[in-house]
Amino acid sequence: MTFQFLRIGPSPLHAGAEQHMVPMRDGVRLATDVYLPASPRKHTAVVSRMPYDKASAYMAVHKLAPLYLERGYVLVAQDVRGKFRSEGDTVPFVHEIEDTYDTLDWIAAQPWSDGAVAMVGDSYHGYTQWAGAASGHPALRAIVPRVTSLEISDLRGLTGTTPDAALSLYHANYFAHMWVDQGLYAYEVDWSVRPLRDLFEEAFTAIGHRSAAVDGVIAGRPPVDPFRSRPPFAARPVPVLHRAGWFDNLIDASMRDHTAQLADPRWAPHTYLDADACDHHTYHLDQAPVRPEHDHALDERVLDAVLPRYLGRTLDFLDTFVAGRGDTAAFPRATWYQGHDGTRTATSWPPPAARELRLYPTDAALATTGADGGTLTEAREREPAAVRWTHDPLDPVPSPVRDPWVHLQEYPEEQTVHDRPDVLTFTGAPVAAPLDIVGPVTATVDIGTTAAAGHLFVKLHDVAPDGTARMIVRGQRRIPGGGPLAARVDLGHTGYRLRTGHRLRLQLCGSDFPLYAPHPGTDGDLWQATAFSPAEQTLRTGGDRTHLTLTVCDGPAQ
Repeated sequence: MTFQFLRIGPSPLHAGAEQHMVPMRDGVRLATDVYLPASPRKHTAVVSRMPYDKASAYMAVHKLAPLYLERGYVLVAQDVRGKFRSEGDTVPFVHEIEDTYDTLDWIAAQPWSDGAVAMVGDSYHGYTQWAGAASGHPALRAIVPRVTSLEISDLRGLTGTTPDAALSLYHANYFAHMWVDQGLYAYEVDWSVRPLRDLFEEAFTAIGHRSAAVDGVIAGRPPVDPFRSRPPFAARPVPVLHRAGWFDNLIDASMRDHTAQLADPRWAPHTYLDADACDHHTYHLDQAPVRPEHDHALDERVLDAVLPRYLGRTLDFLDTFVAGRGDTAAFPRATWYQGHDGTRTATSWPPPAARELRLYPTDAALATTGADGGTLTEAREREPAAVRWTHDPLDPVPSPVRDPWVHLQEYPEEQTVHDRPDVLTFTGAPVAAPLDIVGPVTATVDIGTTAAAGHLFVKLHDVAPDGTARMIVRGQRRIPGGGPLAARVDLGHTGYRLRTGHRLRLQLCGSDFPLYAPHPGTDGDLWQATAFSPAEQTLRTGGDRTHLTLTVCDGPAQ
C-alpha cells in the first residue's frame, strides 16, 4: 500500500502586508511581511520570526496585525531560513542568532522605523526572541517569549545518550514533520517499527526528502545549539515577559528560563511572569476537554474571541516597557491564572505567602493493586518499605494523551492507566478546603532497576469525587542501572486549585509510550536497539527516601 502523506505549502499572501525578501549576511533572503499603521509617522516594530508560514491561518498573523496597528506598532512577520517562502537550508536553530540580528538591522534602517524593535511569539518564534537577545542588537528593546524555552535548541536529549534525559519521541516526531523541507508534512507514524531509528524512514522515502535534524539526532550529531557559545544571559539585558502555560508540554523548561533570569543579577530586574492555565496551543483549562464548538482551530469565530485574551498582556507589556505609555514600577512582577479559580498577581513568583508542603507515599505494598494504590500523606512512615514491579519494553504504559501539544483539547481521564500492574499510585484523602498549588513541584524518588538503565515517569493528578483522574503536572528522567538512586524529578511549576472534596494522586511508572521511547532494558543506543528485556524496578519508601514537594498557599494565592 502506498504511504499516504500531505505536504502543506505556503498559504496565499495577505493584501494588507508589504512583502519583502530581506538579505542576510551570507546572501540568503528571508520572506518578510510588514503590516504598517495608517499614520505616516515613524513607528516601533514588533517582530515575529517563525517556521510555520507567516501567511497561514494557523499563525493568524493577519488577524493579530490590527491589534498591534491600533496601538501604533508596525508588525513584521518573517519565515525563518529554509521554511516556506524563505531561502536557505532547512535546519533548525543554527542560524537564528545571526538571522535575527540581520533582520533587526534591516528593520532599523527602514524609513518607517523609529529605531526601536520588540519581539513576540510562541514556541519556535519564542526561541527566535532569545536569539535576538543573544545577538545583542542595539535596536532590541523587549521580548515576550511564550510557551517556549531557550533550551529547545539543545537536542542532545533526543540522542538517547544524555545522562538524565528520557528520550522524547514526540519531539523527534515534530522535527520529522516540520523540518524536512520548506513545507510541513502530515502523516501517521507506525509506532511499532523497530529499531526506532527506522520510525520515519517510510515517510522520508515517500516524500523524497529527509529531516537533517532527525538524521543528526539519530546519528548522535544533532544540530549545533548556538546558545552553547552565545548564551542570551551573557548579552545586554532587555525587559522580558515570560508567558507560560501551566499545561504546556514545555512548562518545565520554560520556567527554568524564568528562574535562571531571576538568578542573574543583571537580568533579574528586567523579568516578569505571565502564566495561564493553557496548553501549548492555547486551549484553556476552563473549557477542557474542548468541544468542537469551542475549538479555535475549527471555528474562526472562536479564534476571533480568543485573540484579545491571547494578546492582551503582550500589548500591555510593550506599551509599558517599549512605548513608554505606562508605569514600569506598577507592572506586576507575576500574573497568573490559578486553575479553577481565576487571575492572581503578586510581587514575586512563587508569591511571598507560599510555603513548601511535603507529602509522602505510604502503604507501598498497595501501590500496584488498583487505581487508588497506596496513601499520599503528610505523615511519613518510619520503617523502610519497598514495592517492585516489572517494566516490559514490549508492553509499555500507553500515553493517555495522543498529542501533548494540545493536552487540554483532549484532557484525558487517566484512571484506566492507573489500574495497570506496572503503574504505581499513591492517593491522598479528600481535601476539606481548597488547596492552592503556586510554584514548583518536585519529587525525590528512591528508585532502582535491574536493567542497564531505565526511565522514571512521575505525574501528579487531581482525582475528582467521581473517581476521574486528570494530570496537573508531570516530569521524567533517565535512571542509571543498579541503585538505589535518590532521583530528583522536576515536575515544573503550576498555579492550580485542588477543590474541596478532590484528592491528589502521585503516579510513578517506567514508560510512557509513544510520547517517550520505552527503555529496552539493555545497554546501548535506544535508537538502534533490537533486543528487549523486561526489568524489575524497585521503589523504596519510609523516612525521607521518597517524597513529593509542593509549593502551596494557605490563604489567597496572591
